[in-house]
Amino acid sequence: MSGVLNSIFEPGFFSSGPVHAALLTGAVVAAVSGAVGVFTVLRSQSFAGHSLSDLGTLGGSGAFLLGVGPLWGFITAGVVVGGAMDLAGSQRRNSRDVATGIVLGAVLGLSALLLYFDTTSSSTTGVTVTVLFGSLFAVSGFTVPATLAFAGLGLSALALCYRPLLLSSVSSDLAAARGIRVRLLGLVFMIVMGVTVALSSLIVGTILSPALLIGPAATALRLTRRPLAAMGLAAALGAGATWLGILLAYDSYHWPPIGDGWPVSSFVVALIFLAYLLSALRKPERRTETVYSENTVHAVSGAV
Repeated sequence: MSGVLNSIFEPGFFSSGPVHAALLTGAVVAAVSGAVGVFTVLRSQSFAGHSLSDLGTLGGSGAFLLGVGPLWGFITAGVVVGGAMDLAGSQRRNSRDVATGIVLGAVLGLSALLLYFDTTSSSTTGVTVTVLFGSLFAVSGFTVPATLAFAGLGLSALALCYRPLLLSSVSSDLAAARGIRVRLLGLVFMIVMGVTVALSSLIVGTILSPALLIGPAATALRLTRRPLAAMGLAAALGAGATWLGILLAYDSYHWPPIGDGWPVSSFVVALIFLAYLLSALRKPERRTETVYSENTVHAVSGAV
């Protein structure tokens, strides 16, 4: 048995401080991403989540240029850009996509410029890999409690807005008729999503963070149409993929082709994609059991 365990866990895995920090922050961020991702999918804002991750490059590269931690750049970009996307759009979903595209085009060029300045500066060697692909094993010091604090704030905001947010996700017209301030609620959610994408960028980088936001949520919604169950399942899937990705990345330091380790993000994304493919094998639930049924709409609206 010890031989089997030694073949799975490389020496020093359980005693490594960076591994402990990676396991803790990775699980918490993946759980938040899964919960927020369910509403992102229900509200048809996956494109917005993808764009927020792309534009996180602006915050990450800007933070390195200013000499501060990438987390603060990711958070700032997520909040500002997320709010700008919502304020520039409307409650109609097609208008949201147009507004998202406008903001994406306006900021992406600036992101590339800052990243160019970073990569040509001798004091920021490796910044491209850190920003685009994440650096979970490098998370330490004040970044760990700060990440946990932002994750707690995101979950708290989601819990406070859960019922009205669910109703507005199903039917914005019905939510407005019930007196819910739909536009303000949408702005709050975009900010929460911006913070969530910023945290996931710390794990898998700005290029691959949509996988952590959308993948587990889309998989969970294939398996169950009950929102709370989907949120819990998405959080568990994301955390499991992250933990297994950390283990494989730690073991990969002796793997070809370069013998210098594979990024955590590559394993996390591959595992999430595999889970999504496998979820298609399950027989879909009956239509009357979906969250979009009339009974669910009336039940939610009556509880708000």
